[in-house]
Amino acid sequence: MNVVQSVDSVALLPAYLAAGTAVLVLITDLVVARPRATIAVAALGALGTAVGSALVGVGAQRRTFCVGADCSWVFGGRAALVGVVVALLTLGVLGLSVPALRAGRSPVGEYAFLLACSMTGGVVLGAAGDLITLIVALETLTLPLYVLVGLRRGSLASAEAALTFFVVSVVATTLTLLGAALLYAVTGGLHLDRLGVLLAEQPELRELPLTTAAVVVLLVGLAFKVAAVPFHAWAPATYDGAPLPVAAYLSTASKLGGLVALLAVVQRALPADQTGPVLALLAVLTMTVGNLVALRQRRTVRLLAWSSVAQAGYILAPLGALALTAGRTDEARSAAYAAAVAYAVFFVVLELAAFAGVTALRPAGADGGTVDDLRGAARRHPWRAAALGLALVGLAGLPPGLAGLFAKVTVVRALLDGGAAWLALVVALNAVIGLAYYLRVTAALWTPTPLAVGNGGGAAAVPLGGVVAVVLAVATVVALVLGVAPQVVLDLAGR
Repeated sequence: MNVVQSVDSVALLPAYLAAGTAVLVLITDLVVARPRATIAVAALGALGTAVGSALVGVGAQRRTFCVGADCSWVFGGRAALVGVVVALLTLGVLGLSVPALRAGRSPVGEYAFLLACSMTGGVVLGAAGDLITLIVALETLTLPLYVLVGLRRGSLASAEAALTFFVVSVVATTLTLLGAALLYAVTGGLHLDRLGVLLAEQPELRELPLTTAAVVVLLVGLAFKVAAVPFHAWAPATYDGAPLPVAAYLSTASKLGGLVALLAVVQRALPADQTGPVLALLAVLTMTVGNLVALRQRRTVRLLAWSSVAQAGYILAPLGALALTAGRTDEARSAAYAAAVAYAVFFVVLELAAFAGVTALRPAGADGGTVDDLRGAARRHPWRAAALGLALVGLAGLPPGLAGLFAKVTVVRALLDGGAAWLALVVALNAVIGLAYYLRVTAALWTPTPLAVGNGGGAAAVPLGGVVAVVLAVATVVALVLGVAPQVVLDLAGR
């Protein structure tokens, strides 16, 4: 057998662009030493990575680093979708960070470099074809975030959040590596497709207690990354302590990366009859606990964090249909995988818009404040409040936020097609619970404050940076477009 691996540089182009962005940002910061130039290089690099991912993904699936039929890099439609979304999320978060960076609250060079490194991990993650590439990419996505969370100067809350995030992530990584090692011990393989074939063709392997332990440990390790209950406790404290743009990145790109990793091993490597029950239980616990606790939150970012936990449950729900025989047919499985990816894409766009709206309504560098701080915002800043309200209504799954509505319909339809009507009912009930806190925040935007009622005034206007305004406008427009043409995302997610 030829052990020389083939290398397709075109397939690797998105990874080259993302990693090159990080290197160029570092060089620009060292040589030019001008914050505007550093930010411009990071922004152009993120945009170039998105364009490169889209161009490579237009054609047929490309494979490289192959030994025989097993490849470590598989770049197709779904990998292109992940690369584009991660790169655009990075660009959006960089734009939201501009006011705080100008105020000197974080070092510009280090901030942009770490963000570009995290983007590189996200791009590679979508194309990972073996467990080693998958785990390394996931850690490349996550490691820079430890520093970004605590990078804000003079903030004890940021330092505590960074420490919490670090400790929990170390545990999650340890469990993920242990699960991968146990799978290798059982099968002797690391490539995802090879693992799937071995476990499908040799039923005796699936019956080994070591295989069951490997599957459970690997799923638990990845469940930490998506903040699934009961492995979610780190998320609210970390989001609330991090700077608003970093919290937005954690809630969007980081969660998308965890889902992509989880989906890769579930779809291609692990037996569905073992993963299905675990995922169904995680989905029910995650969406229910997330929604119920979100009802009691008063701080804006904590509310968004708990709602993000609940949204992770909706994302996992279609995969829970694998617990049933009807959900393990080829057609039902394809629908479940596509629904999970599509919901994640709809969610991250709306979540970014929500964080952009909160950032636009808060002073530069401030935290998210409380829901009461947003009261009457529509009177003072009607367009900003309208954009935030649209994002919240979309997350709730109500018109005119059609992206969120189509996302939930897609999940419910996939569950019904897979024979999991009981899980579809749980999703519907939790969606009703979620309406309470999303509409409470939305209503607060249009509720006059006592000061405004008394003298027709209100709080002083919050200056809105031009870049933040652009991010808010673009995120809102993209959410509206996805609501009108959701089939495009579904088609890409199913490839």
